[in-house]
Amino acid sequence: MTESNPQSTTASAAPARTGEAGGPAQRRPAGAATRPARRRFGGTGAQIRSALGFYRVMAYLTGTFLILLCIEMVVRYGAGYDLIAGGTDAATNATVPLGLNMIAADNLTGGLNLSTGVLIVHGWLYVIYLISDFRLWSLMRWPFTRFILIALGGVIPGLSFVMERRIHREAEQELVANPKAVRRY
Repeated sequence: MTESNPQSTTASAAPARTGEAGGPAQRRPAGAATRPARRRFGGTGAQIRSALGFYRVMAYLTGTFLILLCIEMVVRYGAGYDLIAGGTDAATNATVPLGLNMIAADNLTGGLNLSTGVLIVHGWLYVIYLISDFRLWSLMRWPFTRFILIALGGVIPGLSFVMERRIHREAEQELVANPKAVRRY
């Protein structure tokens, strides 16, 4: 027996489920716009703007001290000088003013080695920078790769200034574009 009805071969196929492509939930008129994904933030607009301001301050401070650190490393390892403030050279009994001095550390009594101070201050500022990065990242609910990219701003000279401008602009645009996405209390 031959089948003369062309629909009999498609009748055995499983009907499309709701939500699948071609199913009842997906049938839209041609040219209809797809519904954008709903954006949600992890905090209120004020919390996000506060985190953004904190991140901005830390980005500038960390970036500045990173550039100072790079200069200090070039001077220390390239020229063999340390930046010393105060103290007395035990060999010559001369007072050491603020400036570049090539004095053996065991000959110096008193004073402050500012070269080491720059290292320590940048290290602690970077820790606080990472905290500000994490706070902003978690409130904005960005992907983890964005967190890593922002964190690199504190270890690559000059990148914190570039990233701060970009991140600040993107966060403000997202807040303006999604006013209903902020969490309300």
